[in-house]
Amino acid sequence: RYLARVEDLAATDTEDSALNYGVVVDCGSSGSRVFVYFWPPHNGNPHDLLDIKQMRDQSSRPVVKKIKPGISVAAAAPEQATPYLRPLLQFAAAHVPAQKHKETPLYILCTAGMRLLPERRQAAILENLVRNVPLEFDFLFSKSHAEVISGKQEGVYAWIGINFVLGRFDHEEEEDAVVTVALGDQGESLVRKRTVGILDMGGASLQIAYEVPDSGAFSSPQQEEAAKSLLAEFNLGCDVQHTGHVYRVYVNTFLGFGGNFARQRYEELLLNQTYVHNRLHSQQTGLSPETPFLDPCLPMGLEDTVAKGGQTLYVRGRGDWPACAELLEPLLAGSNSSQASLVGAYKAPIDFGNSEFYGFSEFFYCTEDVLRLGGRYSASTFTSAAQEYCSQRWEVLTQRFRGGLYSAHADQHRLKYQCFKSAWMYEVLHQGFRFPLDYPSLRTAQLVYDREVQWTLGAILYKTRFLPLRDLRQENIRQAHASWLRLSFVYNHYLFFACILVVALAIVLYLLRLRRIHRRQLRAAQLTLLWLDKVVVPPGQGNGP
Repeated sequence: RYLARVEDLAATDTEDSALNYGVVVDCGSSGSRVFVYFWPPHNGNPHDLLDIKQMRDQSSRPVVKKIKPGISVAAAAPEQATPYLRPLLQFAAAHVPAQKHKETPLYILCTAGMRLLPERRQAAILENLVRNVPLEFDFLFSKSHAEVISGKQEGVYAWIGINFVLGRFDHEEEEDAVVTVALGDQGESLVRKRTVGILDMGGASLQIAYEVPDSGAFSSPQQEEAAKSLLAEFNLGCDVQHTGHVYRVYVNTFLGFGGNFARQRYEELLLNQTYVHNRLHSQQTGLSPETPFLDPCLPMGLEDTVAKGGQTLYVRGRGDWPACAELLEPLLAGSNSSQASLVGAYKAPIDFGNSEFYGFSEFFYCTEDVLRLGGRYSASTFTSAAQEYCSQRWEVLTQRFRGGLYSAHADQHRLKYQCFKSAWMYEVLHQGFRFPLDYPSLRTAQLVYDREVQWTLGAILYKTRFLPLRDLRQENIRQAHASWLRLSFVYNHYLFFACILVVALAIVLYLLRLRRIHRRQLRAAQLTLLWLDKVVVPPGQGNGP
């Protein structure tokens, strides 16, 4: 397995004519990226997936290119959609061997930026791409290859990509943990390798995705209806009759629960509560730098201002991490009707005794950038480190930062809001998702096996899941042809000997017939001579004296 990971980082051999290629364009809200993937022919086992890997150039760098801004800039002028993506498609075309273009599928998948546009504008942009991209590029591209995917689809693709890289779909390896999965409504079950769940906290949203091995029962019709929109069941295998790769995954996205957006909601809460408190108690807290509000979620001594709706609140950090966590707990319920409640939302049951999760983005930054605790997560260790950080004076933290004691990714923004974000992550994990404090199987990460895993890998795995059938059919045809050749070879040998035998027999019969004719002719000649002896009169006996 280690050697396979090393090979994944090597340059792709474009001279190998057996390799297949695929191109995925991720049209996001802030920009678009193109990813090129490749895979060898399928191994012939219908239970195995395609071995898809990200293409690497001659310098062993991933073949990926990004442009800004997002494709939504073409909303007002849909005819600009194809020119907008042209640099990405030209980049992909330059890396995929020219003779492979016609058989290389191209998928253009649009996410959050396009989802915010009216449907008619979305349709106009996609129509422009479907009509014009084939005129400029020879990739395998049709109407079904360009779409706006939902947050649920994006979450499923991310889950597929992570588990594929981790090898959780290779069911033949027995050393990994297993789980019993219920299949359908017939009470059938299957024991296979355990998959991992993913937690991803960005700046604006929070997402969770994990396999639900047991369909279970619902407490109410409302809960069952909510589950239908959050559970995705799909078959990753190439044969729908095989259930070894049927997965049931819970996916939910919580808008407004990302790290930066949560901070904005927290500041609004502070502003409103402080002004109400001042009116009720005739106080001036936070109205001037001399009487600041003491914010438990900022490092000790850090001075800042919060400005919302024409109001300004002066704050000074007091670095009280437990108080900060307690203050954040009400935010888990959401702040308005359009915002889902993290506490009240339906969440499929998690078997914390037999499960594993990976935390990405803010989960990794919170644990690693300044606390240096990335990797295996321990609630007690994290809590102690977070409290120690928050209690430090701001001058000490900035001095440590200048001294290079923190991660190279850390910046002033991270130092300022680390106390808040670490408390928010803790609340989301243990109060929102109810992870036990002693849960041992959460790992925070930025890379998996030294590479960044994108949801686009999961997308192309899902989109190309039926391609092995083509290889299997070709292999069956080759095997049938080879079998026919072997049979025909044997049959021809038998036919050859049979023909020789028939010819030999015909010759023998012919010779026997000739011999019979010859004997008949000899017997006839003998009879003729005998007759002549009896009939012919000797000379002189026919006349009298």
